Amino acid sequence: MRMRQVWLGMLLMLSALSGAQAQSELPGEIRLASEIWEAYTEADGTGLGWDVMREVFEPAGVRLDIHSVPYTRSVGLMQRGEADACVGSYRDEVEGPVFYPKHHYDRDQIVALGLKDKPVPTLDSLGKYRLVWGRGYGYEEYLPNVRDYREVQRRDGILGMLELGHADFYIDARPEVDYIMGRAAKPQQYRVTNLTQLPLYLGFADTPRGHTLAKLFDQRMTQLIASGELRPIFERWQQPYPFD
Repeated sequence: MRMRQVWLGMLLMLSALSGAQAQSELPGEIRLASEIWEAYTEADGTGLGWDVMREVFEPAGVRLDIHSVPYTRSVGLMQRGEADACVGSYRDEVEGPVFYPKHHYDRDQIVALGLKDKPVPTLDSLGKYRLVWGRGYGYEEYLPNVRDYREVQRRDGILGMLELGHADFYIDARPEVDYIMGRAAKPQQYRVTNLTQLPLYLGFADTPRGHTLAKLFDQRMTQLIASGELRPIFERWQQPYPFD
């Protein structure tokens, strides 16, 4: 009986040492690269996206190191190992070295913005139209029947493109389209149509450090989804909870 207690004590001690070692091997920070999305990933560290990331990593002793760059540059930084992860990636959209975790952290509501005199688009009818979206977003991989599309570097001229007939619909996530519409002189001319939802992931660097951080991300997300601890963050930012 005493021998069993000794062995049990040794096993518990080894388990504790192993856990402490794993904790000590975690980097003290995670370098996250992201485009600036209003009220989501602002350059000053505010926004729903950054609040979620802080809830995931900081309780584990990993602080956020934020780099605000255009989306395509965030991918490049991740692939070169200059960032640990890029924010706002659709699964498998990035070509080249990248490691995706099991869990997503949010969902994008993908919409089509067009003039009201255009037909209402659907997923099945998108192939009939000339589409435009931001450079590097790769919606052709996630929307069926897409044939005629172009990518633009900036969103500033989107409304002009639609008004002049240079494109039929602009495709983007709902918050980005709402941002554009908020600056439209005649918003009543336009219609926003829901198309689909796409889960959002962190794209981690395919390195030992990236894999360690991705494992931590999945462990924490499993805990946070089970406990519902992320729900108040989405409620505070008045956004749909993506795990129901």
